[in-house]
Amino acid sequence: MNADRRMRLWGLVVAHARGEAVTVEHVCAAAMSAAGVDSAAVALALSASPRETMYASDPVAAEVEELALTLGEGPGVDAFAGGPVLVGDLSAPDCLVRWPVFALGALRVGVRAVFALPLQVGGIRLGVLDLYRARPGDLDREQLADALVLADTACALLLDAVSERDPRRLNAGAPEPAGPPQPEVHQATGMITVQLGVSVAVALVRLRAHAYAHDRRLRDVAADVVARRLRFDPDTETGEHGEGS
Repeated sequence: MNADRRMRLWGLVVAHARGEAVTVEHVCAAAMSAAGVDSAAVALALSASPRETMYASDPVAAEVEELALTLGEGPGVDAFAGGPVLVGDLSAPDCLVRWPVFALGALRVGVRAVFALPLQVGGIRLGVLDLYRARPGDLDREQLADALVLADTACALLLDAVSERDPRRLNAGAPEPAGPPQPEVHQATGMITVQLGVSVAVALVRLRAHAYAHDRRLRDVAADVVARRLRFDPDTETGEHGEGS
């Protein structure tokens, strides 16, 4: 990647910052301009924790990130585990097979194309930069190259934050994200591991399954678990009890 491209894109980021300290929000704004997309989001996934939306540019991006969190599927989920996932048309048959629930949900809120870029340096993986577009179509070579450079920029900002602050508060000092952090998901997952005697990964799957089966947001179901309105019981057929059961 040539230095001229990096300098040009850094100038774009700085222009969006308008004299303020550069944050992930400004990188996302630059990525939207450079890649010709409508929305952007950054999701973090630290250690074995569920992914969390650090920043979303608008309600559509926040809704699609919430969908990926609840379902545990989608281009952003796959990108975190591997390399970039570039989807020019979510309505394509292969997408509907690969992410059957996510694809339909994203299409329903007006997202037609998704470009998910992992935020990583070597073996360190912090999360994913997700770019969303309302119309179908692939990124051209220049747009993709620019988006990859800006993903590296976002990653560098996050690594700086990790070195200066507690890793659980990467967004300290940055603009308010579109959705709040979700400590209740972490807490509920821990409670379910005790209730069912399973691993954290299995507990998160059970929590997601309940949210999906009842057409609810993951954070709302987690809040019920934390408030003890919902309990996962290994001795019942469904494994779940409501309040007072």
